[in-house]
Amino acid sequence: MPVFESDVCIVGGGISSAMFAQRLSELRAGVSIIIVEAGESIFDRKNRDRYRQRASRYGENPWPGDVIADQAATNIISRTMAVGGSALHWGGTCNRFSEEDLRLKSLYGLYVDWPLEWSELERFYCEAERRIGVSGEPSPFKEDARSQPYPMGPLPLTWNLRQLKTWGDQSGIPFQPTPQAKNTRPYDGRAVCVRCGTCDICPTGARYSPDFTFKQLLAAKKITLHDRTLVRRLVPREGASSIAAAQAVHRDRPDEPLEYRARQFIVASGYAWSAHLLLLSTSSRYPAGLANRSGLVGKYMNGHSFTTAMFEVPVDIYPGMNPDYGLISRQFFRCATDVPYVRNDLRIWENPGATTPRLKDDGGRMLFGDEVIADWRARKPRGTARVRAYTDVHPDKTSELTLDQAVKNRWGDPMPRIEHRLDMQTQARAERTDAQVRGIFDRLAKLGDTKIVSTSKGQYLDHPAGGCRMGHDPATSVCDSYGQTHDHDNLFVVGAPTLPSAGCTNGTLTFVALTLRSADRVAETFPKSGAG
Repeated sequence: MPVFESDVCIVGGGISSAMFAQRLSELRAGVSIIIVEAGESIFDRKNRDRYRQRASRYGENPWPGDVIADQAATNIISRTMAVGGSALHWGGTCNRFSEEDLRLKSLYGLYVDWPLEWSELERFYCEAERRIGVSGEPSPFKEDARSQPYPMGPLPLTWNLRQLKTWGDQSGIPFQPTPQAKNTRPYDGRAVCVRCGTCDICPTGARYSPDFTFKQLLAAKKITLHDRTLVRRLVPREGASSIAAAQAVHRDRPDEPLEYRARQFIVASGYAWSAHLLLLSTSSRYPAGLANRSGLVGKYMNGHSFTTAMFEVPVDIYPGMNPDYGLISRQFFRCATDVPYVRNDLRIWENPGATTPRLKDDGGRMLFGDEVIADWRARKPRGTARVRAYTDVHPDKTSELTLDQAVKNRWGDPMPRIEHRLDMQTQARAERTDAQVRGIFDRLAKLGDTKIVSTSKGQYLDHPAGGCRMGHDPATSVCDSYGQTHDHDNLFVVGAPTLPSAGCTNGTLTFVALTLRSADRVAETFPKSGAG
């Protein structure tokens, strides 16, 4: 059986893996790092403009090869399995959480507090923004004060967003552009965003993607990458609680087992596959899986709920102008401690489903130059806006990932099943939460000749996380604030799985910030370069 040895073995090849490896390799030059990823290495930037064109014209998947047919979780949002993970085709939105997210118990008597201080997380937010290259403008709210400026100024607002900002600001709710992992100047060897509107497959590299970091690390020989290799089990050391090895199989050689041995094991497999791996790693000593003395691996799966409204607005909107870019208001991020608890963010985008320009008229005649614009204006209905509120909800213990014995991969491993369930306090305030969101939408609807066309509630929790929540107490958590598992001193879980709750806005920047902090802790287990 082939055996690979290293100082650090990272399981998973997404954004948390990339950031962890980059940070650790800087702090401890010479530490050997192997990254093991089940999916493909899609290092084909030269083809991305062609993929983008085919996706636009024919609706094709712009990321061919980014899934594994028999490696799928029930109720997962994204099936992407490739080097770079879901952040290969994320939108790039980089909102921060707020201090309230870390102090739910102490401020409001709800759910749990996070096991770290806001000032500590804020410091690593700045580091995360620097590494992935975030463009943004400061929030107008003093509670959002920053210790460092954004690395780049904000993306310019499109014509559509300027009109929508003017419309929204009239309500007295201040809106600003969402911070984006998109370049407004050349940054880290990547181009400036040209706002082509296909952020799910950026053809220029202006939107950050983890494959850029992996390619840099590989070129500098700071990591070894084993793709198409699925880690199926972690194995504890005989007579000790530490982890000795990761057992894996290469997809091209399915009958030939592999083994990875390391001093430190880092599980960076996202919110679904991290807990899944720990639950699969059963033995006579650990019948419930690894890091699971508390019985909480796979528990407290979280995310946030959302409500969307489509508005007809009294402004000229021309759909197709960078529709992934939007506005945010953080006015409702906070909740006073002497009133019933409700928190949400508020977002505005152009409606991407509205009328777009065309090159042929109804009779098939080609349109050129000003004819395109004239035809577009003639067909364009009233301006429409998509408005969404992400609301803070808290998971019940039974909000869980379990092993589904009815669905297995080719090696017989049961696949994950995720069922989100909200705690009783969240359920009790559901009507109040809905009323606040409806009140905000009604407030916007009173602006001139504005009309709500439709309203819908999301049927899933967005921006999911959890499954290995962090905490001080080993009885009520899986790992500490650095992701170090309570049960195994050389086993860390990093990124999304460690979040106790998902706040009321996008989580990727928070995943990265926590991961960088974990890398600092792991670095402390190795001597500095040149140290005796």
